[in-house]
Amino acid sequence: MSPYVVPQEASAAAAIAAIADELALFDGWEDRYRYIIDLGHDLPPFPRAWMDDAHRVAGCQSRVWLAAELRDGRLYLAGASDAAIVSGLVALLLRVYSGRTQAEIAAANPRFLTELGLIGALSTNRGNGVAAMARRIHAMAHTPMPAA
Repeated sequence: MSPYVVPQEASAAAAIAAIADELALFDGWEDRYRYIIDLGHDLPPFPRAWMDDAHRVAGCQSRVWLAAELRDGRLYLAGASDAAIVSGLVALLLRVYSGRTQAEIAAANPRFLTELGLIGALSTNRGNGVAAMARRIHAMAHTPMPAA
């Protein structure tokens, strides 16, 4: 099984809209947190060999790793964390950004995290970590990489 996330929705905007609809189904943040944690459990397995400093995202309270591969003009992302809630946040970001063109990733502003209330509902450290993950993904989209 590939560690890279295959997009469920046709575009980053569609993924953001679907996430907003799903989060709106829950009455409070406790239920949303459980949902987000469950999303993290569904991430494809991340290779242990990639759990190194080269793949680690700086600025996260928990340990987070991200990897990218360019295939057919699309950037596929893989990720993992050692914390359950953060794994779920990784899953949300990968749902939005993985399998998109580099231009679409660059155009999909991570402000959706604030607009959906995710940043405000997290501790400051977790919010900073999610922002660091989004910055790393955007940096990957701006970095030329060889096709797989």
